[in-house]
Amino acid sequence: MITKLISQSRTMEINTASSNTLIELDKKDVARDEKVKALNYILVSAVHHPDAAVQTSCENLNTIFSKYGLKMMHTSYATESALIDSMLQDLTATDLQADITAVSGCAAIIAELQTTQDDFKTAHFSWEEKKAQEELSMCATDVKKEVVSTINEKIVLYLNAMQQVNHKVYGELAQTIEQIINDNNEAVKTRSRKEDMEPELSIDE
Repeated sequence: MITKLISQSRTMEINTASSNTLIELDKKDVARDEKVKALNYILVSAVHHPDAAVQTSCENLNTIFSKYGLKMMHTSYATESALIDSMLQDLTATDLQADITAVSGCAAIIAELQTTQDDFKTAHFSWEEKKAQEELSMCATDVKKEVVSTINEKIVLYLNAMQQVNHKVYGELAQTIEQIINDNNEAVKTRSRKEDMEPELSIDE
């Protein structure tokens, strides 16, 4: 008899890896959001500084920050990354460096924001990569299911039927296919362990 072919899916394994990466990504997003809020706090506080020169520097910096604002924290990951990158680039302008130095703590917070932004972007790339792998795996799994279904529901049934009608012609081929399928099934059983498997069916000769 030729047994039915069974298969194994690794989708759960990839989903777990993707989920773990997403959790790490969320943490890094929170970290950069904290720096955005800290920069906002510094600028809001410096507006009321008793030194008029510091107030002016703060107003110059706030002109840049207000283009982006705290609202960028509520956009998508990709959009927020683009906005933060743009803001950090704006803050590198030569004519703003004296203002950044004049506002206490501003330079340090900008540097920390750059660091957390870089960390997030690295994690985001890793997550996108794992997500792409997951999608490819799911596609491959769908194709594999179709192939296994075709083998089980057409080829195996056909060979079992034909070897009963003409064993001399189809018997050897049926035995070869049976051995290949059995070898595959044993390999899948070894890998599967706790994973669900398709039931094995047998068809008497």
